[in-house]
Order: sequence, then C-alpha cells, then structure tokens
Amino acid sequence: MIIDFHTHIFPPSFEDRRADYLSRDATLAALYSNSDLPMASAEDLVSAMDEAQIEKSVVMGLGWTDLEAAKASNDYILNSAARYEGRLIPFCSVNPAWGEMALKEIENNVASGARGVGELHPDTQGFSFSDSAVMDPFMSLLRSYGVILLTHASEPVGHQYPGKGTITPSILMNLIDRYPEVNIVCSHWGGGLPIYRLMPEVDSALSNVYFDSAASPFLYRASIYSVMSKIARSGSILFGSDYPLLNPQRLIRHIRAADISDKEKSRILGENANNLLGLDTV
Repeated sequence: MIIDFHTHIFPPSFEDRRADYLSRDATLAALYSNSDLPMASAEDLVSAMDEAQIEKSVVMGLGWTDLEAAKASNDYILNSAARYEGRLIPFCSVNPAWGEMALKEIENNVASGARGVGELHPDTQGFSFSDSAVMDPFMSLLRSYGVILLTHASEPVGHQYPGKGTITPSILMNLIDRYPEVNIVCSHWGGGLPIYRLMPEVDSALSNVYFDSAASPFLYRASIYSVMSKIARSGSILFGSDYPLLNPQRLIRHIRAADISDKEKSRILGENANNLLGLDTV
C-alpha cells in the first residue's frame, strides 16, 4: 500500500477566479503566485494517484487567511472524499487566529469525516505557536477529538523559496513540548528536526511527532531517506509529495532507490501512515 500524506486540492472555482483569490488570501498568494503551478482538482489528484499506483492520499487546503476561501476549500475536500470514498482522506484547514470561528469550523468538519487539521502556515496566517491564548483552545479541541495536526516546517539554513518561513525546529519544539498528547506531523522533514533526536530530551519529546517528505527533491539530496531512517523514530517517517507542486512518482522513485531495507521502504510508503491514521480500525 502507498499512502501520500501530503497533497493539496482546490475547488475548480479557485482556478477560474485565481487572481481574485490570490488578492484575498496571503498564504495562497505566497505559494501560488506562479501561474505555472496549477490548482489541482480532486480529479487531477486521483489521476496522478492512479498513474503512481497510490492507493490513498491525505488531502488538505492551505493555511488560509480568508475565511470564505477556507470554508469553500474544506467543503470541496469533504465532498471529494465522499466521491472518492476510501481514496481521499480529508483534513480541514483553518487559521487558529480566528478563535471560535476556527474551532467551529473544525467541529463541523470532523463531524463530516475530517481526520486532521492542516496545513498550518503561521507566518502568513499571522499567529505564533507560543501564543497560549490562540493555541491552548485550538490544541485542546484537537486533543479531545483525537485528530492529527499537520504544520508547515522549514530549515534554519539553506536556500530561500516561496513559503519557506520561520517555522524551524526550535519553533516546532515549542509547540511539541506544550502539547505532547496531540499527534503532530511536521512537513518537509520538520526542517531537519529529527536530527536533534540524538539529544535525549528531544528524543523523549518526539513520541507523537511525525515527519513527511513533502517537496523533498527541492530541499535535499535523495540520500535523505537513508539518513533519516537511521536517526528518526521508527515509524515516524511518512511519504508526502506536496502534490501538485511535485509529481508523486518522483519521490516514490527516490524512496525505492534508497539505501534502506525493503521493510523500511514499505513503512515509509504507506505502513506508517496507515498506522497513524488507524485505517485498519475504521
């Protein structure tokens, strides 16, 4: 089984009214101002999944700053998951800074089948993981529902790219330390956070933390899989493509060519995600 844990889809109206949505939503503008990057539909994603022999994908929006865009995106994702039952696993996307409106949107989406919340983009969304007034009620709700949080992450060094931001390992650790009971997925290898697992206090804090490979070819050499497999917690690495930014087949080839065991390849490609999502128990 192959599960892509990091994909994005958009209602067709977003592509039709691209300029309008770019002007309204800061995160969308930061990531999709390049007109060559498509706003993929559910049909586009499922076609790419079929070509890559991917059984299931976690689908999500962005760290929206516009409430109307968030609601339209969340509704489309839930409807798409219903149309492609068993293939698409819906996450809902909100801005924690919206307070009660964000909590209500999560409640409504979880009641309709959402399995997680994400992707968060604190830089463009204008909130801080260290702001307890924003984060305490938000994370308390996720804990009570037992849903997963997926957040953008980035490296404290290296080249710049659209949406890189400041959510580096030290920022992530602030979130992780304060909310240890919530399963947190840090995208883009957590900006290198697994490396610090060699520090005992970090290692103990990462028991409910996972790392996806989203956009990996844009960030690291293909040897990242063998390196991270040696130092990350067993079971914590998730294949994620960041579709439509990247064709998932590219990352799958890198994983299959990695200098790791076939068992570890299977775990990264799908077994770890299957366990985290509890798919065998629902």
